[in-house]
Amino acid sequence: MTTRYDDQNIFARMLRGEIPNDTVAENDHALAFRDIRPQAPVHVLVIPKGAYVSYDDFAANASDAEIVGFNRLVAQVAQAEGLALAQGGKGFRAISNTGEHGVQEVPHFHMHLLGGRGMGRMLSRD
Repeated sequence: MTTRYDDQNIFARMLRGEIPNDTVAENDHALAFRDIRPQAPVHVLVIPKGAYVSYDDFAANASDAEIVGFNRLVAQVAQAEGLALAQGGKGFRAISNTGEHGVQEVPHFHMHLLGGRGMGRMLSRD
């Protein structure tokens, strides 16, 4: 996987309005939408609107406003989807896959929020 941003990736195209999505929430810095292949009853992706390849790229290079906006949207989605502990939810898993070993499929930083059922152990000890 390259560390160079590909502006033709599917999420970049969604942000430009070229590909539709099932929007859950949006703010000035991030977009949240339902995954097209949900792995749990609730499966929402949150992406920054900036051109960031991975979580570490975003954390190192995004502005403070982008970082706050992204994280606030994650919290907003968790609340709206009934996952947030503060609202009586039972929790969720937040996953960001990075690079080849992380099995990242789209070279645009994104956070998966999965919930609505128990997730089981994250990794086995193989």
